[in-house]
Parts: sequence; C-alpha cells; structure tokens
Amino acid sequence: MIIKQSEFIKSAVTEEQYPLDDKFEIAFVGRSNVGKSSLINALTNRRKLAKTSSTPGRTRLINFFLINESFYLVDLPGYGYAKVSKKEREAWGKIIETYLRNRKQLKRVVLLVDSRHKPTEDDILMYEWIKYYQYDLVVVATKSDKLSKNELKKNINVIRQTLKMDKDQELLFFSSVKKEGREELLDKLFSDVQMHQEK
Repeated sequence: MIIKQSEFIKSAVTEEQYPLDDKFEIAFVGRSNVGKSSLINALTNRRKLAKTSSTPGRTRLINFFLINESFYLVDLPGYGYAKVSKKEREAWGKIIETYLRNRKQLKRVVLLVDSRHKPTEDDILMYEWIKYYQYDLVVVATKSDKLSKNELKKNINVIRQTLKMDKDQELLFFSSVKKEGREELLDKLFSDVQMHQEK
C-alpha cells in the first residue's frame, strides 16, 4: 500500500458532524500520549498532518484524514489522562463510544498501547470494547525504539497476557521516530482496503 495523498478533512464531536460519504474508515485509539498523531504522521509521511503535542490529552475531537481520496484514517480522542476533570473524561468517553457503536463505515480499529508499560485498565476496557463491537482489531505497541530487544521480548508477553489477547491476534511494534514497523503496519492495515471498497 502506497499512500500518495493525505489531507485533513474535518473534526467532529457529534454524529451529525461526521463525513457524509460511505468511504471505508480505519480508526486509531489509545491512551493520551501513546503516540497516535505521531503514528498517523509516520504512516502518511506527513510531519504535521495530525497535530502532535507534548501535553497529553490534546486530541479532544474525532479527526478525519482522507487517504488517496479513497478512505479515511480516523484519530479518536486519547483516554486515561488524569489531569482533566472527571466530567471531561466522561465526555471524551461518550464521543468515542458513540463513534464505535454507530459508525457503519468503520471497518477496522487500531488500538495503540505503550510498548514500555503494562497495559492499563483503560487499555483493557478498550480492547474488550472493540471486540464486543466485532470490529477487525489491530494492536500496535508504540515507542519500540526506546526498548532493547530483550525488553521487547519480555514486554510482548506482558502486553498479550494483560489484554488477554487471542493466540492468533497479532501484536505489532512501531517506532514513529525511526519508522520501524511502518511497512508491516501499512500492509496489515490496508491489504484488503480495495476489497472493502468493492463491496
């Protein structure tokens, strides 16, 4: 899969604000500061397509990016950031849940976890949530460049066991800094996009 064109289309909070076409969508979800925006920028080779910030919890909207004029990458609000009010965290959760529950164009969800740490309760809940809604799920462990090979091996088991991942569920590692794992992730995400478009 070669991404030749990528552009920011719009931000949304409510269903009425989502794009109105029927293009295939792949959504990215994860904790605040897990690197969603950086990963989207690395995949598209656009340094500033998705806005990144050193302040966790910056993404408070659902952001839609049109790829090759054919389908959307969707950046969902980050969850689990402690320094916002409970009311605000609940509002973000509702935005995510509404999208996951009702979006017919959504075909695949990418759950990002930090490769350096054991998945949190929020990560576990999100993993179970995605499976409950029966979306095709891809789990990606970010920031892998910060770990040694031995640490990566150890953390593979920690992540898989904590999330209770199925044996056949693949776990991919990715570094936005070095773009390690980029081609593998592109293949995994987009190998059947054409098939979905033809349906």
